[in-house]
Amino acid sequence: MKKLFAGFVMFFVGIFAAPVHADDSPLPMLQQTSQQMLSELKKDKPRFQREPDLINQLVHRILLPHFDLNTMSHTALGREMWDKSTPAERQEFTNEFVTLLIRTYSSALSAYDDQQIEFSPIRGNLASQSRVQVESRIVRNDGPPILVNYRLVRQGQAWKVYDFSVEGVSAIQSFRSQFSEQLSQGGMPSLLQRLKQHNSERTQ
Repeated sequence: MKKLFAGFVMFFVGIFAAPVHADDSPLPMLQQTSQQMLSELKKDKPRFQREPDLINQLVHRILLPHFDLNTMSHTALGREMWDKSTPAERQEFTNEFVTLLIRTYSSALSAYDDQQIEFSPIRGNLASQSRVQVESRIVRNDGPPILVNYRLVRQGQAWKVYDFSVEGVSAIQSFRSQFSEQLSQGGMPSLLQRLKQHNSERTQ
């Protein structure tokens, strides 16, 4: 998971500085705002590294409003367990999962080292599509490019991210695999307890 998040997180440092209409291509916005946030990180990188809470705030304020958190949580947990869980358990899982996402992003952002992002054109007629995939690559000075795909869904007048993959490995499916192992050992109570413990340890 560390390699996975280290790869795709550079894209998510600031792809959503402004809303995008659903009939528009998300690509220009992705290009413009990612470069804007990468520039901000470059200018104040030492401060972000000294104060991790600032990165948490950045992720929470800029990124989360543009994630389809319900779909991400539902998929990460798995349909069967989601349907079996109580509304209270679902809400608790979503809260802990979102906290896990924020802190995982923040951890990867603290290692930012001037990587650059190149996006590929989007194929097809977007006006007839409710879902779209954006392909890109992260260019590094110390190794080959990292291939990253982003999956977005149209919701009203906006595009929202519901999954992303690095070198063909889905982030949400990777979480689901980890959660499934914990669920097999002790069910939903065990998973919730483990998530709480993990998130609590990350704050210390």
